[in-house]
Amino acid sequence: MKLKSELPACPVATTVQLIGSKWKLLILRNLLARPWRFNELQKNLEGISQKVLTDSLRSMEADGIVTRTVYPEVPPRVEYSLSELGESMRPIIASMEQWGIAYKKSLNKE
Repeated sequence: MKLKSELPACPVATTVQLIGSKWKLLILRNLLARPWRFNELQKNLEGISQKVLTDSLRSMEADGIVTRTVYPEVPPRVEYSLSELGESMRPIIASMEQWGIAYKKSLNKE
């Protein structure tokens, strides 16, 4: 996790720094539904490179938003899920979804 001194003073900027990239938001959206394996995420997030997905997941794990679970199997199975902190973002993402739906509807009225 980042130190408090490493974060912006503005709380909105802090949130944007943690989840503000296009890919992090889409990863978060997927993980809100269920745990995902790396290859599943990569196939579902069309256009994301392996490097960007790896970097995003590592960053979100370091920030305490994502949990990485390695199962002792052969071959090893790794799943990514939301931590308790990540789950606390559910209402934020739900609000963003509702706003996006309303915005798209407003465009149809024009």
